[in-house]
Amino acid sequence: MSNTIYIGYNFKVQPLQPAVEILIAELGYAGFESFVENEDGVTAYIQKKEWNQDILEDVQILNSKEFNITYTFEDIEQTNWNAEWEKNFNPIVVDDNCAVRAPFHEKFNVQFDIIIEPKMSFGTGHHETTHMMIQHILKNDFKDKSVLDMGCGTGVLAILAELKGAKPIDAIDYDNWCYLNSLENVERNNCKHITVIEGDATVLKNKYDIIIANINRNILLQDMATYISCLNKNGMLFLSGFYDDDVALITYECEKHLLKFEEKLERNNWVSLKFLN
Repeated sequence: MSNTIYIGYNFKVQPLQPAVEILIAELGYAGFESFVENEDGVTAYIQKKEWNQDILEDVQILNSKEFNITYTFEDIEQTNWNAEWEKNFNPIVVDDNCAVRAPFHEKFNVQFDIIIEPKMSFGTGHHETTHMMIQHILKNDFKDKSVLDMGCGTGVLAILAELKGAKPIDAIDYDNWCYLNSLENVERNNCKHITVIEGDATVLKNKYDIIIANINRNILLQDMATYISCLNKNGMLFLSGFYDDDVALITYECEKHLLKFEEKLERNNWVSLKFLN
């Protein structure tokens, strides 16, 4: 893949929410593979061979009068991408107990040391939602629990779940790039109990003691009934990928399926919730 060319679209969005979530969902349907949110909007990537000049024709939010969305785009050579993220990817430590670092960083003196090569995938631990999900995993008992990591990104949460003693673990993402990257990172961290699957909620068929879903509000609401149908009695459901303003909607949907709210974490207006079945 060293000579794969991507096209990067840089979207500036006002106001940011819920426009960015809707934009990412519509771009995903249009064929874009990866997304990086920033303070001005989002950058979206698509392989040049999958691109055509009408790629944005069905992205309806671009025509909405509620939001002001502008964009520029450029070719990005895959060979230059690694240098970019190496330059910008700093290691993090969560609660003095879990480090997420790249292969070229020195090892940390922590209980859980995770090596991630993120490339274009979401989930390095830097984003607030991933950070809070790591906190949830650190605080809860995962030993011998069956786990689903839905929207696994780089696989970092599934990897931490295994380090905490969980097994078996399914890590699922619809994005092919995330699927391939998770496979690499699972192997890189010598994990033996993680099965990486490419797909969405329609591929779910197993039952789990713990479900982790760090996606976005719209997908969570759309697929909540499916997640809950896969959750064992007394199981735990951890959700993130949304804002404080979305908590009432998410909670209503969970309580409708008889889940019990347990805990809320908040970080820079992003939220993560824990429910019990």
